[in-house]
Amino acid sequence: MKFFETSKYHFFKKSTYISLRWIGIIGQLVSINFVYFFLNFKFDFIISNLVIFLGILSNLFLIFIYKKTQLSDRSAFIFLVIDILQLGALLYLTGGVTNPFVIFLLIPSVFSSSNLSFKTNFLLVFLSIIIIFILTFYSLDLPSPMSNHFHVSPYYFYSIPIALIIALIFLNYLAMSFGTQSRLRREALAKMEEVMATEHELLSLGGQAAAAAHSLGTPLSTIKIIAHDLEKQFKEQEDVKKDIELLSSQVERCNDILKRLTLNPVEEDNFIDKDLTMRDYLGEIILSFRQISKKNFIFNYDQFSNIKKITKSIEIVYGLRNFIGNANKFSKETIYINLKSDSEITEIIIEDDGNGYPKDVLSKIGEPYLRSKDTIDKSKTGLGLGLFIGKTLLEKNFASINCRNSQTRSGAEVIIKWNNKDLFNL
Repeated sequence: MKFFETSKYHFFKKSTYISLRWIGIIGQLVSINFVYFFLNFKFDFIISNLVIFLGILSNLFLIFIYKKTQLSDRSAFIFLVIDILQLGALLYLTGGVTNPFVIFLLIPSVFSSSNLSFKTNFLLVFLSIIIIFILTFYSLDLPSPMSNHFHVSPYYFYSIPIALIIALIFLNYLAMSFGTQSRLRREALAKMEEVMATEHELLSLGGQAAAAAHSLGTPLSTIKIIAHDLEKQFKEQEDVKKDIELLSSQVERCNDILKRLTLNPVEEDNFIDKDLTMRDYLGEIILSFRQISKKNFIFNYDQFSNIKKITKSIEIVYGLRNFIGNANKFSKETIYINLKSDSEITEIIIEDDGNGYPKDVLSKIGEPYLRSKDTIDKSKTGLGLGLFIGKTLLEKNFASINCRNSQTRSGAEVIIKWNNKDLFNL
């Protein structure tokens, strides 16, 4: 299933990567300006700062335009290529492989080796080796006056790129080996926890079903006896008799369901056990909330939303339930759910009439363990795990998620969008 195939490529946390890039960019700015202004070394100062500025722009793109909380394998590769090229350009302007800071050229590929796919790592290592070769034969001189005194044997000069390439390959192999072992350990622990949680849930469900059957036995029997007496009393009135017969049949159905659950708590719900259209999925989820909530659920959809069925997916159902449940929790009276679909995309918009997302956590929506400093009602706050789980599950099933404060109402807004070619091929 694609859900499990894509899961292993979502371990590259965007916020951590952005922080590391800022550290690198600030270090480059300090080094360039210190050498130029305080040591009075001469080199192409303006172009060097322009190269660093390109790195700043790419980081701002990650912060303000790239909305996902984790970098996909492809996105991470693109930004790491930018890092390698940017650092390679700086080294070209300041001495090439003779610049002692050339060691930093190894960092991007080593950083990715334990988090991204083998293909991505191979391409990054290959690019780093190409850049090292270029810097060996083509680069500007070291900033003067250093270039006036740096004279070494060719044996020493060519040993620098050879040492760098050997270190690059060795460190990547080491990091990939440890990363693979760590990943296998995480997957094993996750599967063990999943099995234990499932067993605990089934045992709990079996106990609850048995208790429910025992507790509801008496009232259901009473209803059945009264229905039987009413059926005799109104046997001449055909309309009333049909209603009483329906009541009796529903009582029997309740008894059968409780008996089946008591004997077989593993039995699945019919809703999860069949393929449905997205409109039906949302309809069932909304109905489950209407049964336990006094708030208003307004569900709007277009004529194309009930045409094609999608394969049953517990991940999608759970993700949607988290976002709708969140809207129900924080709304004042009404939750608005809109479903739009055409030949290319399917889009779900969930809005509420609450107070919206706090401004201090809005940019971090989708990360776990979030707490707002200006919370209005502390009884409704959580750790952000529901949003994190919902966002992660849906993104891993090829949805794009945009969480923001509504532009038309007072509360929060979540926009969930799929390309139909991804949604209908899960």
